[in-house]
Amino acid sequence: MNALHRLVVVTVLGFASGLPLALTGQAMQAWLSLDGLDIKTIGFLSLVGLPYTFKFLWAPLLDRVDLPFLGRRRGWLVLSQLLLAGALWLLSNASPKGNLQAFGLLAVLVAFLSATQDAVYDAYRSDLLPPRERGLGSSLNTMGYRLAMILSGGVALIWTDPAQGNGWSWPDVYRVMAGLMVGAAVFSALLLPRLPMPKAPATPLRRDLTGFLALAAAVVVGYLATDRLIGPAARALFAELLASRPAAKGWVDLGVLLAGIGLTLPLAAWAARRARFETLLSGLGQYFAQPGAVAILVFIVLYKLGDAFAGSLMTPFLLQGVGFAPAEVGLVNKVMGLWLTILGALAGGALMWRIGLWRALMAFGVLQLLSNLGFWWLAVHGQGAMPGLSVPPFDLGFVKLAQATPVDGGLLMVIAFENLSGGMGTAAFVAFLMSLTSQRFSATQYALLSAFASIGRVWVGPLAGVLVEAIGWPAFFVVSTVLAAPALLMLVSLRSSVQALELEPRSGSAVDD
Repeated sequence: MNALHRLVVVTVLGFASGLPLALTGQAMQAWLSLDGLDIKTIGFLSLVGLPYTFKFLWAPLLDRVDLPFLGRRRGWLVLSQLLLAGALWLLSNASPKGNLQAFGLLAVLVAFLSATQDAVYDAYRSDLLPPRERGLGSSLNTMGYRLAMILSGGVALIWTDPAQGNGWSWPDVYRVMAGLMVGAAVFSALLLPRLPMPKAPATPLRRDLTGFLALAAAVVVGYLATDRLIGPAARALFAELLASRPAAKGWVDLGVLLAGIGLTLPLAAWAARRARFETLLSGLGQYFAQPGAVAILVFIVLYKLGDAFAGSLMTPFLLQGVGFAPAEVGLVNKVMGLWLTILGALAGGALMWRIGLWRALMAFGVLQLLSNLGFWWLAVHGQGAMPGLSVPPFDLGFVKLAQATPVDGGLLMVIAFENLSGGMGTAAFVAFLMSLTSQRFSATQYALLSAFASIGRVWVGPLAGVLVEAIGWPAFFVVSTVLAAPALLMLVSLRSSVQALELEPRSGSAVDD
């Protein structure tokens, strides 16, 4: 297997990873916004991405069990991609307005399968790429998933624009994406390089399966307790407040959510220990045995927090808050903007060769912080503050513009800076995460790290929706800028630990414990 083959595989699988992410994030928000759902409801529906933050709980089974015939990791990739295609098809037949609960549950299923695919792919990529290829590999991975987001989040907005596009509905879009996931499964089955098998674990498989079932039961108990006990109790306790101030419902719902998490996570940890879920406990134990492991997890949460906070409701902000047309948002925020993200990711990967990982994380983190101020400026000044341009009509077969589309200059400037800086920051961040895992537990450990990295993207949605209603868009983006600063301060204290990763990669051999 040569380097070119490995890098092509990483790019294609990055595309397969990014496609469902957009369909449970920005693309779904566009569907909900154009269907007329309010900003608070859209914010809470960002919780359909919860599986991304808990995938480390079932990732041990992906480390422990390999499906027959296709070898290490590949069987899980093919299965998850085929199931994703089916789930996207089901979601295309659901209606947000007709049955929001059923729509939300199907979106959670898509996110669960997508998170499973990500856990397998992240482990596969970490095992496949030697240390010298990780900087370029992370850049090509970023390019692949950003290309997917251009398609599902940008081109799709043009497809669904009633005046400018192809006249498609959002269900049509989701059916096309289901077909693309079938294509990804065929690619994974036929063209992925095989990985060497690690040394067989001493723990019986039955114990791991029992441990997983005990952990899943604890999560179900926590969910039911939140839904049947904590929620009704909180609404009864604050009944008078809710009657006099209906807007407070969002804050009460947010409190219920946090209380439920506070109950469920300790309960799940207790169940895993009692059932001796060894692959999970060993994988996490090996990670936490490293010096500074907890500090690094906190840094992982914080590094993309400000960026995630600003982007959590980006599509509703542009469509509802500022009033741009869907085709204009699709062209600028998704198509042009995401190409700039790809350029930023490739530039970030190249710069890491010269300046090292720690300097890249610091420099790109500062740029990410400054990019949030651009959205504050756009929220204050709105449309027309800067001269723009006009995109002429075109028809490329798979996408078209029926007539010339104006592009706001301020929107273009803000999106260009945000996507360039975001792409550079993501390339450095992915290389950092890959450097922290060992191959014996790469699915478990990378799932843990990437789950913590996705906390901001998933969990800030409900708070963001409530905050926007309370303080407005300009103040919201000021808050997002402030939240980007703590990670940079923390990175200063972690300098020696991050620089050590460049000298002593954590990947090990295929048989390392």
